[in-house]
Amino acid sequence: MNTFLLPNKGEYPAYYSTYMDLVPETPFCELVESQIEDLKSLFASKPENWSDHPYQSGKWSPKEVLGHVIDTERIMTFRALCFARGEKSALPGFDQDPYVLNARFGSVQSDLLIKDFEAQRKALMTLIQTLREDVLDFKGEANGNTITPRALFWIIPGHFIHHLNILKERY
Repeated sequence: MNTFLLPNKGEYPAYYSTYMDLVPETPFCELVESQIEDLKSLFASKPENWSDHPYQSGKWSPKEVLGHVIDTERIMTFRALCFARGEKSALPGFDQDPYVLNARFGSVQSDLLIKDFEAQRKALMTLIQTLREDVLDFKGEANGNTITPRALFWIIPGHFIHHLNILKERY
């Protein structure tokens, strides 16, 4: 497996610093694995139906937050795969709100969403293990910004930490 170091600041748009600044200096696969357990523990510690209710009107429920995290991880993984394989076409951005609305995560059982999250994480880790070190630094364009596969992969656990903190603090 490659060394998979953290990206440098110039490898991703500045607005992703919100997530990158949350990432601890932990080996990537250890961090990603531990986050599966963090999520399971959080949901297990809450009362039944907790995941169905937003903390205030107009906000997502915990199930919708988790669904958003899963969707975002799939999109980031897809972008990273494209750029690692040498894709030269610009990839589009995505608007998270219609994704959550159209997914109807509220009607999905929490246990299934947790299994889906875990499956996405396992697929992410095996993908990374198949990549050569040099492709992690290839550059691509997504949502009008230049970014590397390395940065996209590391944004994933940072984005998760951001949302896990919100779930812990506000719900």
